[in-house]
Amino acid sequence: MRIQGETAAGIFDSIRDQVQARVIEPGQALPPVRELAVALGVNRNTVAAAYKRLVSAGIAITQGRHGTSIRPAQGPGEQEGSLPGSPLTDLASGNPATAWLPDMARVCRAVAAVPRLYGEPTLNADLADSARAWLDDDPPAGYALDLCHGAVDAVERLLAAWLAPGDKVAVEDPCFLGSLNTLRHVGLVPVGVPVDEEGLRPEALVDSLAQGVRAVICTPRAHNPTGASFSPARAKALRRVLADFPQALLIEDDHFGPLSATPYRSLIAPATAHWALVRTLSKCHGPDLRLAVVASDAETSRRLRLRLAPGNVWVSHVLQDMAHVLLSSPEDSRRVGEAREDYAQRRRTLADALRAQGIASWSRGDGLNVWVPLPVAGRDVAERLARLGWLVRVADSFCVDTPVQAIRVTVAELAPARAARFARDLRACLDALQAAA
Repeated sequence: MRIQGETAAGIFDSIRDQVQARVIEPGQALPPVRELAVALGVNRNTVAAAYKRLVSAGIAITQGRHGTSIRPAQGPGEQEGSLPGSPLTDLASGNPATAWLPDMARVCRAVAAVPRLYGEPTLNADLADSARAWLDDDPPAGYALDLCHGAVDAVERLLAAWLAPGDKVAVEDPCFLGSLNTLRHVGLVPVGVPVDEEGLRPEALVDSLAQGVRAVICTPRAHNPTGASFSPARAKALRRVLADFPQALLIEDDHFGPLSATPYRSLIAPATAHWALVRTLSKCHGPDLRLAVVASDAETSRRLRLRLAPGNVWVSHVLQDMAHVLLSSPEDSRRVGEAREDYAQRRRTLADALRAQGIASWSRGDGLNVWVPLPVAGRDVAERLARLGWLVRVADSFCVDTPVQAIRVTVAELAPARAARFARDLRACLDALQAAA
């Protein structure tokens, strides 16, 4: 490493060039500010400004008293979804049941073949009407409405609208994989806020906000992976916390939406300056539809629209037409209601089967998954379950700051008889591991 430069810009360019040439490797520590300033014969503020620019550009990360280092190489991270070709019964995917997804051929036949050109409004008028009805009165009055390419895309764009690389973002711990991967990809720092069966723990949220967190991403109901949903008392307590930090961007990811058996309880307080409610069609109408509705305050919407301009990047009008057909169809509303009841029953069935085997789970929640805390390492349990034909997701993938021993079990297509067998097999695995300990 041979850093040169007499100005902040010159030092920045020298380090960036060496990173790109792999002379300075990912994860490598940069010299302390004072030491490099002496070596270059410049003021410490000059070096500090160069380092700050490296962090803002996503090239470096700050580690407090441990100094500044080049950002470690990031892979794509573990992803949600099924494992094609696996001989195991897949209880790890997080996917909805295909039987409850709509007949897209029927939807396509109902779409009017109207060509759109560059410069058209980014939001179809018909979809705007059906989306507002779909959102009901959940967002605060006077909200602005926008579209994104799914919930993960919406969260990334919202964060980019307000934050810079290196900023801290409070997330649930354990956390949805898509949110974790997004934060790491764009150079933001996740700060884990532990959850229990009622959602985020208020005292932990206070601690994270006191650390200088600039945004909070939360799931009001059907939290993935745990299924936790805000109780009325918990939502009230969390709103009081956020009211003391009105400048923190609040993003509510209501990914399960109308499939949820739990009421939507928002944390958006009157004092909250910037907020967004993201509701996606992925779980109720299929992940491949790639569309999420975003309700937000006016300034957040203005910034979001700069990144979704006509003729630049917008959600396909054909997809919007399809979404309008689905959201305005009584037949599809009935299907979603039946799916809601089915998923809730499958969660109850597995929770009851586990309880019969003396295994506790987070059964008060909602969603497609059941969270099962364990007395032993989750990976050891997952390996033994795989030998018995089951594929589950281990808690390690979702943890931010605090390691947790647990597995996530997707129940969307788990029949009652197989739920009972899975519970028996899990009991056998736990007994064998505890006996060997």
